[in-house]
Amino acid sequence: MSELIDNRRHRLEALKGMILELHAGASPDTLKNRFRAVLDQVGAGEISALESELMAEGMPESEIRRMCDLHVAVFRDTLAGQPPVHTVPGHPVHTFKAENQAILELVATYRRLFQELASDQGTVPPSFAARWRTLQARLELVDAHYKRKEYLVFPFLEKAGITAPPKVMWGVDDDIRDTLRAAGEAAANAEALAASDLALVRQVVVEPLLAAVEGMVEKEDRVLWPMALEHLSDTDWSSVRQQWGDFGAGLVEPGSEWEPALPTPPTPGADSPAGTVRLPSGQLTAVQLAALLDALPVDITFVDANDRVAYFSEGKDRIFTRNRAILGRRVQDCHPPASLHIVQRVVDELRSGQRQVAEFWIQFHGRFVHIRYLPVRDAAGAYLGILEMTQDVTAIRALEGERRLLDEEGTQP
Repeated sequence: MSELIDNRRHRLEALKGMILELHAGASPDTLKNRFRAVLDQVGAGEISALESELMAEGMPESEIRRMCDLHVAVFRDTLAGQPPVHTVPGHPVHTFKAENQAILELVATYRRLFQELASDQGTVPPSFAARWRTLQARLELVDAHYKRKEYLVFPFLEKAGITAPPKVMWGVDDDIRDTLRAAGEAAANAEALAASDLALVRQVVVEPLLAAVEGMVEKEDRVLWPMALEHLSDTDWSSVRQQWGDFGAGLVEPGSEWEPALPTPPTPGADSPAGTVRLPSGQLTAVQLAALLDALPVDITFVDANDRVAYFSEGKDRIFTRNRAILGRRVQDCHPPASLHIVQRVVDELRSGQRQVAEFWIQFHGRFVHIRYLPVRDAAGAYLGILEMTQDVTAIRALEGERRLLDEEGTQP
């Protein structure tokens, strides 16, 4: 066993050296020839460990993300030789892979559309613009695919100690989203583009977008899904499947052959002999407390003193999606890498008492949303965590004059 461990340690050290040379400008083909003996023994697990060690040693996530396509180029031949992943229809990985196949077909169709117009002159034909917008709307469904991966699968990988690959991949997802938005804006204004403008859009926006989407399919199918299948249990995948619909429509409907029995949800308060939560100002049954919190016109999330998500309300009209997979997850890992430094600063300032509230407001899907973060402390002032409150205040902002309780008399519900 020790020999196997030593061999794996040797491979990781050799791979780290190779990746550092790659970042310094060495040719992938040259490195593949030099490190062939090591590469022939590499699997998805080594790639995960490699990225984790590089980040632990100080390499920024942004640098790994910048070079991740070249990483895949170096490992491509080895990963292609790995046994294919087989899952039953209905299993989340089966659906993810089916969606990836649909994504590749969509990318090919998108690319053919632009090739058809390559020699055209003058303005963009209306028929082309309409087809472009249709394909663009379809391609934008990759956002739901990415969110399911980020919010349902990544938490379980993190619990298994795999943290670097999810951070890198989430960053790449966000880069794709940015380019996807740019393509959407161009498609929305297609009729106003001249053929020369369209050629520039194709070069600067469309082709980079399609290449990035294809690259993500490869990263998922060759690295992420084999790694996830190795580390997630059937119970974990059941949780992923149960919450699949929380993120809207995807490119493929899940099958039905894989239907593991889901654990019975615990009854609120069942772990308390009296089923009662006693507070200084009264008492509630656990059922009442859960229902009360869900009925609030404000979405709440509580992050404990260890920066772990401990609770969130589940009102029927939540503004931002939450799912139970985030419970126990570090709040820092619940945000895109690009905003991590801001999240950390807010947490630190609320914890230290430097700030008593962090307050933000945004326009979101036609609604004016107010977001507040408050430190929570016990009677002695000890820090217990942070309360996040999110509220749609669109209607509140529009209120004028007064409406008193007595004004309710005679009105119809």
